[in-house]
Amino acid sequence: MTPVSHQPLITPRPVPAELLAVLAERLGARLSTAWAVREHHGRDESPFDVPPPDAVLFCESTEEVAFAVAQAARWKVPVIPYGAGSSLEGHLLAVQGGLSLDLSRMNTVLQLNAEDQTVRVQPGVLRSQLNQTVKDAGLFFPIDPGADASIGGMTATRASGTNAVRYGTMRENVLALTVVTASGEVIHTGTRARKSSAGYDLTRLMVGSEGTLGVITEITLKLHPLPESVAAAICSFDDVASAVNTTIAIIQMGVPIARCELLDSNAVRAVNLNDKLGLKESPMLLMEFHGSPASVQEQTETVQALAHEHGGQAFEWATTPEARTRLWRARHHAYLSALQTKPGCRAVTTDTCVPISRLAEAVTVAEDEARAAGLPYFIVGHVGDGNFHIAYLIDPARPEERELAERLNEGVVRRAIAMQGTCTGEHGIGLHKQGFLLEEAGAGGVAMMRAIKQALDPDNILNPGKIFQRPAV
Repeated sequence: MTPVSHQPLITPRPVPAELLAVLAERLGARLSTAWAVREHHGRDESPFDVPPPDAVLFCESTEEVAFAVAQAARWKVPVIPYGAGSSLEGHLLAVQGGLSLDLSRMNTVLQLNAEDQTVRVQPGVLRSQLNQTVKDAGLFFPIDPGADASIGGMTATRASGTNAVRYGTMRENVLALTVVTASGEVIHTGTRARKSSAGYDLTRLMVGSEGTLGVITEITLKLHPLPESVAAAICSFDDVASAVNTTIAIIQMGVPIARCELLDSNAVRAVNLNDKLGLKESPMLLMEFHGSPASVQEQTETVQALAHEHGGQAFEWATTPEARTRLWRARHHAYLSALQTKPGCRAVTTDTCVPISRLAEAVTVAEDEARAAGLPYFIVGHVGDGNFHIAYLIDPARPEERELAERLNEGVVRRAIAMQGTCTGEHGIGLHKQGFLLEEAGAGGVAMMRAIKQALDPDNILNPGKIFQRPAV
């Protein structure tokens, strides 16, 4: 197999002064070329270091986005949508220079249709903000990627997270979009209806396109009723394999569990140090059950019995919001807590997803290899749907650590693909997984994707350099 390049190709394009002058005339002080602002918009949670964008635009409406993209198109200048900056794969990095389009000020919940259980929002709305807004209507938006990401970013990367095992991913929960195309035209895809067979599914084409086909400026989402009863639980195991085999048994039994998350002992140790949670420092499942009181009780009894069959111990239950929040803090804080165990480190993070029957093998082999390599690591995962992450903690000043982490990552990904799984369950391709996309989708599949990109963005101004591996010279 061809070795996967670990460094992006940096090919900056010129940004004419005339373009900046036109944008400044329209946006005023909301166009910034200040170094600190550009640097902030040129860094994410990926292991890449790339020069910052040439300028940052803080847009506040679809009309402003359309104007900015149309002007950039005149000079063939790259435009990179920016949300909350939490990408792990380099999506927002300006590998060809250009303009960072900050959409965080477009943060209004535009229309709530409680009777239809739908909501229309701007892309800068944060997940927590949305749920705070709709909870009084007895509704919630279930997609929870861990970070308090923006809805626009979650749509662009086809995010999923902790509730996906029951409620699906962004793919299943986005109904309609407003999108600015590469020419600056505003188009609308989808409707508020729950299904349609009207032509090509442009909504699904845009969901997961990582800003390379259009700039998303409005999103219509499905909402779900707040469950009548919610219970959360943690359960510890002697090893990761036992925890994962419990998960497999839960899914194969058809238990409608809402969340089923894995933390290995390294992740538990990190959150204990950071949040003083006092959890048993061994592999752990965090689970949540939604439904009527009777159905939740039935689910919990079934799961507890299955866990005991695989050596589960130290069950801890939580039924109040405060107690559940304490338990879920362990999962939501795992990434940042682990980074603090090695000051100054960066993380090289995997994101594979495999058929549920192969999950235990995939996780345990990855764990064995990481332990043998001697590089600090931790494992977390949305194991209820076969998705797990192993993150290797590296010293950015030591290239040999980066190379070791990338070799381990390649092994994890290629095993997943061999198991008929995927190189990315929810983070997207970005810069980091471009070579793996070719292995997973094949040359014909990638050629079709490139053809779509060429048709919709002939001058390659929309988040260029992402998803596709650099062409052969």
